[in-house]
Amino acid sequence: MKKALSIALIGFSVWASAQISLAGKANLIFPTGSPSWSNSINTINSAIEQKGKNNVGFNVGLSLKANLPAAFFLMPELYYTSFKSDFTDASSNTTFDIKNNRIDLPVLIGHKVLGDFLGVYVGPVASYNLSKEDTFNDFKENARDNFTVGYQFGAQMEIKKFLLNARYEGAFSKDSRSFINRVTGESIMYDNRPNLFMVGVGYKF
Repeated sequence: MKKALSIALIGFSVWASAQISLAGKANLIFPTGSPSWSNSINTINSAIEQKGKNNVGFNVGLSLKANLPAAFFLMPELYYTSFKSDFTDASSNTTFDIKNNRIDLPVLIGHKVLGDFLGVYVGPVASYNLSKEDTFNDFKENARDNFTVGYQFGAQMEIKKFLLNARYEGAFSKDSRSFINRVTGESIMYDNRPNLFMVGVGYKF
């Protein structure tokens, strides 16, 4: 009993010294290309001009932040993510409006640039696809990989309990999928894991 109590006290002291905080977060998602500043701005401007049609998604979730020595921090997160992408096949004149619904688990390591006010972070993100196989005209989606891995990097500002963050997501592995014509057998390939730019807010509990 004494041994168990000692272990519990040690665990509590480690937890307290780590200064762990929990936050709820929500982000707008913009499918994009390379992680350049000009490309990100062009992506957002295009979304505004088109009023978000077909190219703006969202995610919501929880973020745990644990302070580490030397102004570093560990930030594992869990999100439900939803966005759309579309393309038109010229030969069949079929537009594919692809829905992406997935569970994301980023595990980020960060550094405090200006104390808790401003921090930067980077790390891997694992994603599990929840979307069902869609059909468009005579085409049926063939999903091969439900689990994929990417990476994220970005920055976060803390103003008391409020959070502002921006990040870029790229892919380590492709989510290779195809639409197969059930009549002719024609196959159209596409990558279901595009690069993403995200901006959002959060609140520390």
